[in-house]
Amino acid sequence: MPHNVFLHSALVQSRDVDHTRKGRVQEALRYYCIESTAALVLSFIINLFVTTVFAKEFYGTELANSVGLVNAGQYLQEKYGGGLFPIVYIWAIGLLAAGQSSTMTGTYAGQFIMGGFLNMRLKKWQRALITRSCAIIPTIIVALVFDTSEDMLDVLNEWMNVLLSIQIPFALIPLLCLVSKEQIMGSFKIGLALKVASWLVAALVIMINSYLLFDFFSSEVNGILFATSICAATGLYLAFIIYLVFRGISFSSCCRTSKQIDVIQ
Repeated sequence: MPHNVFLHSALVQSRDVDHTRKGRVQEALRYYCIESTAALVLSFIINLFVTTVFAKEFYGTELANSVGLVNAGQYLQEKYGGGLFPIVYIWAIGLLAAGQSSTMTGTYAGQFIMGGFLNMRLKKWQRALITRSCAIIPTIIVALVFDTSEDMLDVLNEWMNVLLSIQIPFALIPLLCLVSKEQIMGSFKIGLALKVASWLVAALVIMINSYLLFDFFSSEVNGILFATSICAATGLYLAFIIYLVFRGISFSSCCRTSKQIDVIQ
């Protein structure tokens, strides 16, 4: 989730750390790394288990195209039974937990981002009312609009995943550019090995998502006009990603030049 990148950054800033003492900052960074890694690994394991179970039972079968969020619990119930605690209830609890987690992280991330961009300083109850309303009201509207068809909910879920995939480079690339700059991070900038590894992982993630986007649009797009619009939007999207990369490079050059001028003066 791209918004979680901003959320983790905001949570780091919210902690009380003595920035004048390098040892304290390094200690805080170590614990932040452990905290984020544990959360991401746990999420990865849960997603891996869910994907594995569905792939094992439904991949390559006629049921694969008919399984969705609405009826997935029923299919799991038929396959694995229930015992003392029916698996359909486990699936329902998992969906509820995933929805709550997604709503909270999205709301908090939006709150921190808008607070940073607009320098909003509101009372806690006002901030909670605005941010929660921005998250809940669209959700209620979507639920009411798409409640007429179960298939439409699956289509909506697919498009939401597509939108999240599109936004990933806009979160990863600026983050990697910023943490690599000594002018911004000082002595806490990432090293060469971590920098190379991070860019390789980011490139791999972007390429995988690009392939999935291409596969999705190639199966969903119909009509010359729509296909042309998608191609144009894709071109602009790739151009903007390239701009982000070169913008980071030019920003580094400008900062380096400014620093050299200050030293000469």
